[in-house]
Amino acid sequence: VQLVESGGGLVQTGGSLRLSCAMSGSNLDRYDIGWVRRRPGQEREGVACFSRYDAADGRTYYASSAEGRFTVSTDTAKNTVYLEMTDLRPEDTAYYYCAADGDYAGGYLRCSRPSEYDYWGQGTQVTVSS
Repeated sequence: VQLVESGGGLVQTGGSLRLSCAMSGSNLDRYDIGWVRRRPGQEREGVACFSRYDAADGRTYYASSAEGRFTVSTDTAKNTVYLEMTDLRPEDTAYYYCAADGDYAGGYLRCSRPSEYDYWGQGTQVTVSS
């Protein structure tokens, strides 16, 4: 399984970005998927996570820091998951990773324990200027 993120960059406060994560080697709908970020000097933080079952119902767990501003979507034909980020703030500056795991745990647990994902992309930098 390979995950490749793209879409990061520099944006001003209040701006938007859409991150993409393309999976190869398997199908997204067999995995728990999460967007995880690491802010400078901090531990990894799960910001948006869902399981294969959650995805079918359109449920995604969002961290409180992301709720209302970030939205996850998937394109099964492209085997790609997206993270739409709006109203970006300087504290959203981080390296963003897409992660996957073949075992079921659910969105809340996945975001609570982001280091337990089995597969990781290389990450993409998001910088929000004030």
